[in-house]
Amino acid sequence: MAQESNSSTATPTVYKGERRVVITGVGVVTPLAVEVQEFWKRLTAGESGVGKITLVDTEKYKVHFAGEVYDFSLEGITDPREEKRLDRFTQFAVHAGHQAVNDSKLDFDAIDRTRCGVILGSGIGGLVEIENQIERMLTKGPSRVSPFTVPKMMVNAAGGNISITYGLKGPNYAVATACASATNAMGDALRSIRLNETDVVITGGSEAALTRMGLAAFQNMKALSMRNEEPTKASRPFDKDRDGFVLGEGAGVLVFEELNHAIARGAKIYGEVLGYGTTSDAGHITAPDPDGVGAAAAMSAALADAGVGPEQIDYINAHGTSTPLGDIAETKAIKRVFGEHAFKTTVSSTKSALGHSLGASGGIEAVILCKSIETQTIAPTINLDNQDPECDLNYTPNVAASKEVKLAMSNSFGFGGHNACIVVGRYDG
Repeated sequence: MAQESNSSTATPTVYKGERRVVITGVGVVTPLAVEVQEFWKRLTAGESGVGKITLVDTEKYKVHFAGEVYDFSLEGITDPREEKRLDRFTQFAVHAGHQAVNDSKLDFDAIDRTRCGVILGSGIGGLVEIENQIERMLTKGPSRVSPFTVPKMMVNAAGGNISITYGLKGPNYAVATACASATNAMGDALRSIRLNETDVVITGGSEAALTRMGLAAFQNMKALSMRNEEPTKASRPFDKDRDGFVLGEGAGVLVFEELNHAIARGAKIYGEVLGYGTTSDAGHITAPDPDGVGAAAAMSAALADAGVGPEQIDYINAHGTSTPLGDIAETKAIKRVFGEHAFKTTVSSTKSALGHSLGASGGIEAVILCKSIETQTIAPTINLDNQDPECDLNYTPNVAASKEVKLAMSNSFGFGGHNACIVVGRYDG
């Protein structure tokens, strides 16, 4: 049974005596950088990765900026011919996965590949390929549609390609729950290892929806910021002057590993995955529950799963997308769960620097939890110049903060009413 504690520095309780799960490798592809150390350096320096869109001719669009990953390639990771057979979202996942596996120093030849899986999230999948082939069909005819269309567009292509690369024969599937996809995928990875189905799972998420259709669709539903004159200041979670989210892209991939498996090979451990919770608002297809009831339930479930109390959480990486409704709803949800401790814990939204990478965001933000624990540093919420009175917590405005972080939480909420939350703790042996 989990033991209750009133100490904010208490050692996290082991999950119900089951197999423990740790993080032994991390990788990212983001608008700030496509390598973890440079990414963390720029993120904590308060830099913005938002800029002019180059992937789409925006002349006829109302929005001209995004969190775009510039000058990206898989050079040195895969053959150029093979790279062309991968949609952009899969390319991101392969790149981040390559980083994570190298970082973990896993030798798959030395372990049982049937107990190694890949569970990745993506809200949309191969939208680049879908658009390109529809245009090709309409302009050149059905016979000119590429035979590689299906294996490029399918949402499970990212995980499938990573599995093939390393010969991993355990569970391999995709999770699609909009902007909660990566966090739901990591929750499934946690459960897979706990239930003794696997020893290692490559997990997280990837997204590349910065396309003609993607930009137009989000623009026309009035979800995006229109701050074209100041793109680096457009993503401003919890700020009174926020006017929508900034569309982003990228990937965050991590190696989840059973604790004893990691210890036996002398792996570096970033942290322990202690808890996971997921719920549904069952309300509106795009708008959050205005009182944050479903989001609060997911946070409470993650805390209960971890066997820790709200007062023990040192840092919350908020979903914080910079939308008028969403930021208020999340603030209410945090206060609903944390009570007075909501005003004592530290919160930040790193989407302020990156934009919102949809189904990839939870994976990137899980990497941020790992780096926060490793460096005892909280990345800031940039552009928070005029805090909304209805968003009245400590969101780490504009400047990174030094703080002891033993327990951290990440929130992900998606269209469809999906809510997901994970808790990661410092591993002290």
